Amino acid sequence: MEKPSELSIDLPDEASTVDLGRQLGGALPRSGIVFLSGELGAGKTTLVRGVLHSLGHVGAVKSPTYTLCEPYVVGGDFSICHFDLYRLGQAEELEFLGFRDYVSSGALLLIEWPERAAGWLPVPDLEIRLSHRDSGRSCDLIGHGERGQTCLMELAA
Repeated sequence: MEKPSELSIDLPDEASTVDLGRQLGGALPRSGIVFLSGELGAGKTTLVRGVLHSLGHVGAVKSPTYTLCEPYVVGGDFSICHFDLYRLGQAEELEFLGFRDYVSSGALLLIEWPERAAGWLPVPDLEIRLSHRDSGRSCDLIGHGERGQTCLMELAA
């Protein structure tokens, strides 16, 4: 079976977005980079909430719009860093945030608004593009490299 490089999913409501996040939680690599793109209100943080809850996080998951990064530890030792780069003035500000340390930490990095740091971010394992569609949303997932391809295969199964 050939590995998919792209997968498209219709998300008719918020519950389906959370459910996709839960499915992703079981398929995502334990370290790597995931880009989450889409307009304001497209469901990026909702999707992250589903991922974190599927991995055992209890409690609220808020957008790190003002803190830029919200770290989580789930399952005792699995580190996830949820970034929101919407307020980033210049991509170079990532250097001041210690972004290289996050990349080399072995954590899974979930990055909203990656286009705000174009040219400074490494190639992601997975790109998730959310968009408004009719009364719901659509989601396009693009896998890069072995980790991204494996994730897409698990989601498609």
